[in-house]
Amino acid sequence: MSEKTINIETVHPLDIFGANDQNLEVIRNFFPKLKIVSRDNYIKAFGEESDLLDFEAKFTSLLLHFEKFSRLTKTDITHLLDAHQNGMDMAPEAVSDVLVHGKNGLLIRARTANQRRLVDCSLKNDLVFAIGPAGTGKTYTAVALAVRALKNKEVQRIILTRPAVEAGENLGFLPGDLKEKLDPYLQPLYDALGDMLPPQKLLQFIEDRVIEIAPLAFMRGRTLNNVFAILDEAQNTTPAQLKMFLTRMGSSAKFIVTGDITQVDLPKNQTSGLIHAQSILKNIPGIDFIYLDNSDIIRHKLVSRIINAYAEER
Repeated sequence: MSEKTINIETVHPLDIFGANDQNLEVIRNFFPKLKIVSRDNYIKAFGEESDLLDFEAKFTSLLLHFEKFSRLTKTDITHLLDAHQNGMDMAPEAVSDVLVHGKNGLLIRARTANQRRLVDCSLKNDLVFAIGPAGTGKTYTAVALAVRALKNKEVQRIILTRPAVEAGENLGFLPGDLKEKLDPYLQPLYDALGDMLPPQKLLQFIEDRVIEIAPLAFMRGRTLNNVFAILDEAQNTTPAQLKMFLTRMGSSAKFIVTGDITQVDLPKNQTSGLIHAQSILKNIPGIDFIYLDNSDIIRHKLVSRIINAYAEER
């Protein structure tokens, strides 16, 4: 067994290891083959030489991130180390792949190979379908692309929409006005925007209708010019509903359609518009399909195992 010692004399250990070693625990979880201990201004790891070299390179990237942004949170560590595991260069100097500078210095970027393909295809095509299981970052990446396009003045507005379909539950009567009834369906879109824009800025954009978050039914009859539009949960549209949305596309518009064809909540006798679209639109120039899979899951590590278990059960 070999060992590797890394000095961190230029920064305070608390800034790197976190209160009660919370950051250190996240780091340890990424290197299960190593024994990692911290003492004052250094960190020491024990294990095989190849694993130690890998640890040294990745831990150095964490130090560089702190030196550049004066912060290192558990989320930052997860983003950086996840990206290394997926073969992506996440050194702070490599800022070209940053989609959005979010709140509190959060760098939002494609974190997996398929997410990066989604970014590249969106640059080349005006209509992209992103299909994959829960937790693969389909919606989050799409919203980041939309926010970037708005900030860069490539579009004038963002429109985010979802079908108001209950996920296997009968919610019954919902109190409140129309907005209060529909907001629960649209909350995931608000959550993504909340990571990318300051609260007051987001509120102002919504009030000025620069950003519009609305159920799919509200799209009927409209022509969407100079917008970045995202249809989320598209597996819960019928073919007619999806066709209605796609034919809203006006001049200088970008559309991304996201969905998970393994989680269709439509009645048994209805065909999913997203499944239908795969067969009739796949060969049209200017339209691309990106398929994400379990390797792209960026939620809790158990999510991937849960999805695999359900897939095997079928």
